[in-house]
Amino acid sequence: MTTATTHDDAHDDHGPAKGLMRWVTTTNHKDIGTLYLWLAFIMLLTGGSMAMVIRAELFQPGLQFVQPEFFNQMTTLHGLIMVFGAIMPAFVGLANWLIPMMIGAPDMALPRMNNWSFWILPFAFTMLASTLLMEGGAPAFGWTFYAPLSTTFAPESTDYFIFAVHLMGISSVMGAINVIATILNMRAPGMTLMKMPLFVWTWLITAYLLIAVMPVLAGVVTMMLTDRHFGTSFFDAAGGGDPVMFQHIFWFFGHPEVYIMILPAFGIISAIIPTFARKQLFGYSSMVYATASIAILSFMVWAHHMFTVGMPVAGELYFMYATILISVPTGVKVFNWVTTMWKGSMTFETPMLWALGFIVMFTIGGFSGLMLGVAPVDTQYHDTYFVVAHFHYVLVTGALYSIIAAFYYWVPKWTGNMYNETHGKIHFWWSTISVNVLFFPQHFVGLAGMPRRIPDYSLQFAEFNAISSIGGFAFGLAQIFFLYIIIKTIKGGKKATDKVWEGATGLEFEALPSPPPYHSFNTAPEIK
Repeated sequence: MTTATTHDDAHDDHGPAKGLMRWVTTTNHKDIGTLYLWLAFIMLLTGGSMAMVIRAELFQPGLQFVQPEFFNQMTTLHGLIMVFGAIMPAFVGLANWLIPMMIGAPDMALPRMNNWSFWILPFAFTMLASTLLMEGGAPAFGWTFYAPLSTTFAPESTDYFIFAVHLMGISSVMGAINVIATILNMRAPGMTLMKMPLFVWTWLITAYLLIAVMPVLAGVVTMMLTDRHFGTSFFDAAGGGDPVMFQHIFWFFGHPEVYIMILPAFGIISAIIPTFARKQLFGYSSMVYATASIAILSFMVWAHHMFTVGMPVAGELYFMYATILISVPTGVKVFNWVTTMWKGSMTFETPMLWALGFIVMFTIGGFSGLMLGVAPVDTQYHDTYFVVAHFHYVLVTGALYSIIAAFYYWVPKWTGNMYNETHGKIHFWWSTISVNVLFFPQHFVGLAGMPRRIPDYSLQFAEFNAISSIGGFAFGLAQIFFLYIIIKTIKGGKKATDKVWEGATGLEFEALPSPPPYHSFNTAPEIK
C-alpha cells in the first residue's frame, strides 16, 4: 500500500495542504487522531452543558427553569452526545494516534477511509443537535429510545435522530475495519500478537465488537423508521408487534456497547500503571484472555436491563448468572493492576493519579453493577437514581477518567511540551472530589425510590439533590479548567525530554519478550 508511507505530506509546508484544507483533506493518522480528540472534547462540553440544565432543574423540588418536555429532551441528548459524541470518538482518536506508533506501522491501513470516518461525525452531531430547533422539539424519549415512545408518540424530528444514528454507525464500522486491518497487517517484523501493548489488544477486540453490534443498532432504528412511516408494526401491539422486542434488539446492541466504551480504557490503564509503579505489568496474557472473555460474555447478558418486563423465571436466572460471571474477568484485571503496583517504586504524577482514581471508582461502579445484576433486587432498583449513579461511576470515573489519564500520559509525545504538573494535580483533585459529591448521593436517593428522568421529586430527596447539583457544577467547572490546561500545553511550556517519565521509560513493555526499540513511547515527537 504505497499511500501509507507518504502520509506525512499533510505536514509539508508546500502544496495545497495548508491551513484549513490540511485538516479537511488530511490522511495522516496523527492529524485525524487530533481531530477526533477535539471533536470529543467539544461534545463533552456540549453534553455537559445539558447535564448542567438537568442538575439546575433538580437543585430543588418543583419546576424551576424548564418544562418537563424540555427536561426530557435534555436527558435524551445528554446521553446520546456523551456516549456517541464524547467517549467513543475520544477512544477512536487515541487509537489513531497510538496504534500505528505502538505496532511500528507508518500510518493506519486505510488512510482515506480514516479521513471519511471522521468527517461524517460533525455532520451527524449537527443534525442531532439541530432537532432542538425543530417544530415539536428534540426527541424526549431517553437515550435508549424505547418504543412506542420513539415510534407512536415521538416528534417529527425523530427522523433526523434516526439518520444521525445511521451516520454514527457508519463512522464506527469504518473506524473498526481500519483498526483491524492495521493491527493484523501492519505490525513491524517480530511484533507477534502476544507482544502487542495491551492498548492495541483492547482496541483489536473492541473493533470486532463494533462490527458485530453497530448493524444491530442500524436495524432497530430502521425498524423504528418503517413503523413510523411505512405501515409496519414491529413494535406496535395493535398491529401484532411487540414493544418488548425493541428492548431485546436495542440491548443486544447496547450491552456490548457499554463494553466498547470501557475496554480501550483497560488498555490505557495497563500502560500507565506499570510506568509509574516501575514494574512489569502483572499477568499480561491473563489480561488479554480476560479482555476477550468480557467481549464474548457481553453478548450473553443483554436482558439484565430488562428484568422488569415480565420474563420467565428461568430467563431471569440465566441472565442473573451470566451477569455475575462477567464480573470475573473484570476482577482479574483489577487484581492484575493492584498486583502490578504491589511493592513497586510508585510515584504519583498526574497520569498515575487519574489511573488510580479510575481503579478505585470504576470498582465502585462495578460493585453497584453486581447489585443491579441480582434479578429480585434489580426489580426494586430499576429506573431509579441508583442506576444513574451506577453507570456514571462506570462511564465518568471509568471511561472519561482513562481518556484524561491518556491525555496527560501521552501529550508530551504528541506536542513535545510538558503540561503543568501542579495544574494537572489540581484538575485531578478538583474533579475527583466534585464527581463523588455529584454521583455518590444518587445511590441513596435511588435506594429510597427516587425515579430517574423526571424533573420534579418528593421533598424527602431535596437535600441529597442539592448536594448532587453542587457537585455537578463544580465538576463542570473543572473541565473548563482542563480546557485551559490543554491550550496552555499545546501553545508551549517546558519542552519534553527524551525520557518523559524519567526512570519509567518503556517499562510497561518489559514483561514482553525482547521488546524492540520502537516500543519506546517516551521520546519527544519530531516537530515538523
